[in-house]
Amino acid sequence: MSDVVRFSVVIPAHQEERVVGRCLDGFVHDLGDAAEVVVVANGCTDRTAAVARERPGVRVLELEEGSKRLALDAGDAASTTFPRIYLDADVVVGAPALRAVADALSGARPRVAAPRVRFRVGGRPWAVRAFYAAYARIPYTTDGLVGLGLYGVSESGRRRFGAFPPVTSDDLFVQRTFAPEERVVLTDHVFEVETPRTLRSLLAVRTRTAQGNAELAGSGEVAHATSTGETVRSLLSDVRRDPRTLPSTSVYVMVVALARLRARRGPATWHRDETTR
Repeated sequence: MSDVVRFSVVIPAHQEERVVGRCLDGFVHDLGDAAEVVVVANGCTDRTAAVARERPGVRVLELEEGSKRLALDAGDAASTTFPRIYLDADVVVGAPALRAVADALSGARPRVAAPRVRFRVGGRPWAVRAFYAAYARIPYTTDGLVGLGLYGVSESGRRRFGAFPPVTSDDLFVQRTFAPEERVVLTDHVFEVETPRTLRSLLAVRTRTAQGNAELAGSGEVAHATSTGETVRSLLSDVRRDPRTLPSTSVYVMVVALARLRARRGPATWHRDETTR
């Protein structure tokens, strides 16, 4: 194995003892010394830190406060090299995909990169499967999506901002910090995201997403925004081309609309999908 550390992986983890081991086992052994891996257990009262320490070569930090933002900053401070990959503890990804992200970010230009996302929908009810069938078709997902639990930045790209801002959607913040032509999606590699196992949980997660989007829009932190109109036009175009997409499109629109309504009416709340943990 090479003694040269080529890139860093930062994993913020809050009460993730059931999934952090699975996440690390997907790549730690195969990466060896090619990367330094830092897990930041924040506000944990479970065995998150202990489970992470069982994996060889993983550095574990512990913060008393449960804050993803502070965990990301602590992981940054502890990391020593670039490119830098930020990874949610419930994501499943292999070493080849992480190496590909690091390779894509090895140049001098500011870049953000991620593999292609794949949603795990096996065993989910029809409505959840339908939602993600439509979600996978929208321009936000197909054209330059970097986020949803995994993104990497080059060294020059990371210099675009200092500490992570006090917003819920760190991945959306990072994506919008880069222009579309600066975003790299590695279509030959994937990472997997567990989807909610119930419609109720899906709605809770989407409410959090709506709150995070509104929060970021009002923060003044970023200049690049996505287009709701573009999403609607794209979905309607899908329906015109293939009427069989109408049911999934209808579910997507109804879930998003209801989530936005709940987000406007209720206080900001951290809704986490507990059905996959």
